[in-house]
Amino acid sequence: MPSFEAKTPVGGDPAEGPSGRRGRRKFTFPSALTVLAVVTVAVWLLAFLVPSGQYDRGDSGAPVQGTYHRVGSGQSFVDRLNDLFLSPVNGLYGIQDEKTSLVAPDNAGSLYGSAGVFLFVLAIGAFITVVFATGALDRGIGRLAHRLRERGALLIAGVMVVFSVLGTVEGFAEETLGFYGLIVPLMLALGYDRMTAVGVIILGAGVGVLCSTVNPFATGVASSAADISLGDGIVLRCAMWLVLTGVTVAYVIRYARRVQRDPERSLSGFLPGDHDARDRERGAAGTAEVPRLTGLHKAVLVVTALVFTFMIFSVVPWSSALTGDADATPYGFELGWSFPQLAALFLCAAVLVGLVARMGEQRLSSTIVQGAADFVSPALVILLARGVTTIMNNSKITDTVLHSIEGVVKGTSSGLFAVIVFLVNLPLAFLIPSTSGHATLAMPILAPLADFAGVPRAVVVTAWQSASGWMNLWVPTTAVTIGGVALAKVGYDRYLRFVWPLLAVLAVLICGFLALGAVLS
Repeated sequence: MPSFEAKTPVGGDPAEGPSGRRGRRKFTFPSALTVLAVVTVAVWLLAFLVPSGQYDRGDSGAPVQGTYHRVGSGQSFVDRLNDLFLSPVNGLYGIQDEKTSLVAPDNAGSLYGSAGVFLFVLAIGAFITVVFATGALDRGIGRLAHRLRERGALLIAGVMVVFSVLGTVEGFAEETLGFYGLIVPLMLALGYDRMTAVGVIILGAGVGVLCSTVNPFATGVASSAADISLGDGIVLRCAMWLVLTGVTVAYVIRYARRVQRDPERSLSGFLPGDHDARDRERGAAGTAEVPRLTGLHKAVLVVTALVFTFMIFSVVPWSSALTGDADATPYGFELGWSFPQLAALFLCAAVLVGLVARMGEQRLSSTIVQGAADFVSPALVILLARGVTTIMNNSKITDTVLHSIEGVVKGTSSGLFAVIVFLVNLPLAFLIPSTSGHATLAMPILAPLADFAGVPRAVVVTAWQSASGWMNLWVPTTAVTIGGVALAKVGYDRYLRFVWPLLAVLAVLICGFLALGAVLS
């Protein structure tokens, strides 16, 4: 259900204005949980209309192309109603029966639900919250900006690269909203405009998320749903991150220099006092005392960097990455970790950071609990989305949907297939505002399609996350974009004028990388 907001006069009807006339209500896009609740019911109803069928499965459990055939679902109306009722539970810890393939909480078989990913999201939420509670990350970025305050282009590049690194490894996005109070005055002091600040923050973090390498909320969830390792495809994603981040930084610097030379070319314009305040802000930026990094802050930053470095090391299939052979024998030092081990890693890391920062037992415990609580929403989105797939599985329509798309990709080249996956996911990314929910819903269909097209599933994961990240650079349904332009006092329409040429360039580069990655792999 969409939600509405209305300003309520004191003592009056919430829907009425001061004159007694009914006020205009403001539409707000429904939350990811609401969208998935609607999708759950819609898929359950469609399951009555879509014929059931299935593919023959190979030794790996993947569907064999060309073997689709119709079968009866064997479900009564009561069975289907029970599936709808239990879909969130099945999405968390549903067990798939090895003989019937049906999913239910009390079955014997293999785990179908997303309990591992669910706990991983809570664990990394606890870790990130503890890191931010120490103030080390905020202060570190503040110190970087202060040191580079006299070198505008280097400041823009430095802050954007830091944001991009955080975006690619841990999905740093909403956290950027706290930096507008620092970056906007700095950009004005250097002779730039407010749009430059918006570009530094939104595009810096956004291009990192777009090119996620090990981002648990994008790459991690999608890889789990595609039944591959988090490290699969990391070489392609790293190459994309380097190139697309460089292009994005260059684009913002080019615009900033143009505005510095000729303020009349600013797309955002200037608010009253912006011009007059430049000298004052430049002086303040040059003399204001920025809190220094203490030894504890430095230690926290080092521990945080080591934790993410170790995470990358633990999930990368090094033998395949270094030899190019997907079936290469793993090296002895490979850990091959997945979500259960990573969840334990980040819980231990949260405790370690708290001990290094000398937070104390009470504060550390409450911060870990609060961090896990703050990430319950994306964790619930994952299990709800997985619940939708259990309904499709039990009613045996997943393979029917897959078969209907099989004809579209059949006969296409691997490069073209990768581009099609990117394009198909663009509208889906708009309709499903949750990255995790989108991944959990789409991958059970897209991953087997990759098998049919002879493309590694990792390429499909990269194509999907690229579409999601590209859309999130501009769609008005994300708090990062709308909240960012509001904090910077820049019109959303003007932001679109600023960003659309970059979006076009990024789309072309993404398609090129995906096609090349599919062909080479």
